[in-house]
Amino acid sequence: MILVHDPLSPPPGLEGAVVAIGNFDGVHRGHAAVIACAEKLARKLGKPAAVLTFEPHPVDYFAGKGSVFRLTPETERARCLARLDLDGAVVITFNAELAGLSAEDFVTQILINRLGVSGAVVGYDFHFGKNRSGSPAFLAEAGLRHGFAVEIVPQVVADVDGHAEAVHSNTARKALEEGDVARAAKLLGHPWFTVGEVIHGEKLGRTLGFPTANVRLDPSCRLRHGIYAVRIAIDGVTHGGVASFGRRPTVTDAGAPLLETFVFDFEGDLYGKTVEVTFVGWIRGEEKFEGLDALVAEMNRDKDKARAMLARG
Repeated sequence: MILVHDPLSPPPGLEGAVVAIGNFDGVHRGHAAVIACAEKLARKLGKPAAVLTFEPHPVDYFAGKGSVFRLTPETERARCLARLDLDGAVVITFNAELAGLSAEDFVTQILINRLGVSGAVVGYDFHFGKNRSGSPAFLAEAGLRHGFAVEIVPQVVADVDGHAEAVHSNTARKALEEGDVARAAKLLGHPWFTVGEVIHGEKLGRTLGFPTANVRLDPSCRLRHGIYAVRIAIDGVTHGGVASFGRRPTVTDAGAPLLETFVFDFEGDLYGKTVEVTFVGWIRGEEKFEGLDALVAEMNRDKDKARAMLARG
């Protein structure tokens, strides 16, 4: 997949692309429907299919960094998009210049002059341009005037049973804030995951018989503190594990939250490696124990519960 930041002219390999436009935070089922529509239109027109997205998230630009819980910070979002049948992704810096463009200027300067699109696809609730003045209807009319195809994707419900809850990034965020990673996976259409470099910790887990791979999550992350069954990808190989996310109240109860993953059936040095941790199930909330013996006993129970969850799929 071709990944391009802030092109001033149509990127090589993406000339005349059909673009799915959006923030695509989480790349959830609603986003997937928009992207699938763009891919279908691109095949019909014989053109490349790409996404057009923005960094930082517009909410962070207007309200300050960390204002929105990023389901997929830039690295995770790129990984999600790379797993789809796309030819490329274009990332435009969201800054004062972009925020000040009228809806018409966004169409002419970004879609036509800089990208040379042959088509654009958006969700039913997508808005763009200064003060969100551009609507899907405006985009469709602009496409007629400027000669590019436009398709609008209707609302996608939360599940195949037809429960009438629109799929929005906020619903997945709420599920994760409650620790309900299974529901988040249903809303997203894929398990929620994070990517990070393994860093040195206090190494207390090693002395307790539970050496962990420690990763700092994006500062915006509001995942509920607690214990989770996870899968962790290391050098292309996936292992089961049990992870703690929080401030370690029995030991330190201080500092930024840390994701600590005990990897099942693994030996080796992980420091400095980039790993992908996928959340499978919720086990319990973060607790403060009377001492290390009680903590270790509970960690052994957590390990057994995580193995059972992972065995169920």
